[in-house]
Amino acid sequence: MEGHIVISEEDIRRRLKELGEAITRDYRGKDLVMVGVLKGAFVFLADLVREVDLPLEVDFVAVSSYGHDTVTSGVVRIIRDLDLDISGRHVLLVEDIVDTGLTLRYLVDLLRAREPASLEVCALLNKPAARKVEVEVKYCGFEIPPLFVVGYGLDWAERYRHLPYVKALEEGDRKPINNEGNR
Repeated sequence: MEGHIVISEEDIRRRLKELGEAITRDYRGKDLVMVGVLKGAFVFLADLVREVDLPLEVDFVAVSSYGHDTVTSGVVRIIRDLDLDISGRHVLLVEDIVDTGLTLRYLVDLLRAREPASLEVCALLNKPAARKVEVEVKYCGFEIPPLFVVGYGLDWAERYRHLPYVKALEEGDRKPINNEGNR
C-alpha cells in the first residue's frame, strides 16, 4: 500500500489510554452507554471500552453516507438502529472520523430526540478543515488535515480496515472492484 502513515499504532495506543482515563473520570457514577457507529468505529470502540474503568453498556448504530467513494454524498441512511433504550441515560457516541459533520449532526439529532440524560461525542479523528456544519466533539483522538485516511477500522470500499495504524489513501491504492468481490 502506498501513502504515508498519518498516525502510528503506538500513538493510537497512547491516546486511547488518555481518552479512557478522561471518560472514566467524567462518567464515574453515571449510567453510561457507549454507542459505536458501524462499521468504521468498531476497532476504536473495542479498544476504547477496555480503557474505560467503569461498568457500561455498548450498542451500535450503522449509517451510510460514503458507499465506495472517497467523499460523503451528504445523504445519510440508517442501516442499523440501537437496541437499547437510551432515555435518561448518559450516551457517548463513538465515531471513527468527523469530516463534513453531516453524518454526525444527523446522528446527534436522532439520538437527542430519544431524550438521553446527556449526549457527547468521542471521535478517533477530527477533520475541522472539511466541516460543512458545526458539531461538537468532546473527546478527540487526533486532529488531521483534509486527507482521505484508512486503517484502524476506517476503510475505502471495505478495504484497509485491518491496518493497525491510520494511513493516507493514495490514488494507487484505489483498485477497481469487480462483481466477484475480488479487489
